[in-house]
Amino acid sequence: MRPQMANDCRVMRINKDSMARKPVSKKEKKRRKRLAMAVFLTCIAAAMIGGSLHVMELGSMRMDEMRGKISYDIAEVDQHVRAAGEDILIQAKHEARSGEKQAYSQNDIAGLLDAGVWQELSKMIHIPAGVFEMGTNSVRSNEADRPARKIYTGDFWIDKYPVTNAEYARFVHEKKYRPPLNWGEGKIPAGTEEHPVALVSWYNAKDYCAWAGKRLPEEVEWEKAARGTDARRWPWGNQMDVSRLNTYYQVGHSTSVRAYEHGASPYGVMDMAGNISEWVFDVYKPYIDAKGKTISFVPREDQFTEDTGSENVERSVYRVMRGGSWKSDPFSTESYHRNYSLPNMASDFYGFRCASTKKPKGVLE
Repeated sequence: MRPQMANDCRVMRINKDSMARKPVSKKEKKRRKRLAMAVFLTCIAAAMIGGSLHVMELGSMRMDEMRGKISYDIAEVDQHVRAAGEDILIQAKHEARSGEKQAYSQNDIAGLLDAGVWQELSKMIHIPAGVFEMGTNSVRSNEADRPARKIYTGDFWIDKYPVTNAEYARFVHEKKYRPPLNWGEGKIPAGTEEHPVALVSWYNAKDYCAWAGKRLPEEVEWEKAARGTDARRWPWGNQMDVSRLNTYYQVGHSTSVRAYEHGASPYGVMDMAGNISEWVFDVYKPYIDAKGKTISFVPREDQFTEDTGSENVERSVYRVMRGGSWKSDPFSTESYHRNYSLPNMASDFYGFRCASTKKPKGVLE
């Protein structure tokens, strides 16, 4: 290395060493600290904005997904069932269809299901007398679901399954009754013979139960049959389990009433969560706060035989529905949750099952 270059290098090293040893002023420290804080805050803000945009994007995708499940091309409107609120005029017209030409013969109906399936669907479950907890004190529940209180019921019988399309076809045939709105030309939609009958009003359900020698279940009976005596939230327990029920558009339509056997209630009653919202007898009104006292419930025979046809009942009185449906949000399927509708309304997620104070003749357990 040449002498001049060597000298230059030594000078540069000396200058660097001097700079390294030079103390940083308080003013410079404050400036650097403010700069570091600004960089830190900018990074946090960027992360928050980026996260928010990501969440918004996911939300938009979810909304698009849900719209895709619940909407359809307007050109296909005739292939879809309208919601309850849109069915007023159609339902009124439908009420006048009684006595029209029947689509099935007796032999046709018998052939809809195997003999063993007919026998299974006809079963009723005995619910013993005793006390159970009805309602809930959960602050996250709807106000109408509260309070929780102890209620005594006498023993009764309830259908093991909701009434199916095939069973309802017998009723339509024998009574020359109008078929549900979604039965094209009076026939059950293909492949849904074991699905719960839908698009039936409270009056239609009551008429069917009377024809079958039964009645609509009381709300208290329905809840006891669904949740047992240990105050569980769903028929199987206290945890939501989507494998045990058909709800929240996970399937997109009703399913066979025998599809979710592991969703049975403590008594063995099936399909009491999801699939179809079930009419019960009661008028929708607030519970009475029992203040910890035991409430006794003994069904009166006369309240199920009185004439409560549409001409004698005010149509503005809501009737209770239970169990949630294939459209419901999962928490609407809790066994204590109450829904309601006008008794003359019908929709593609309205169905029912029957009950009886005494075991009807010929009914299997």
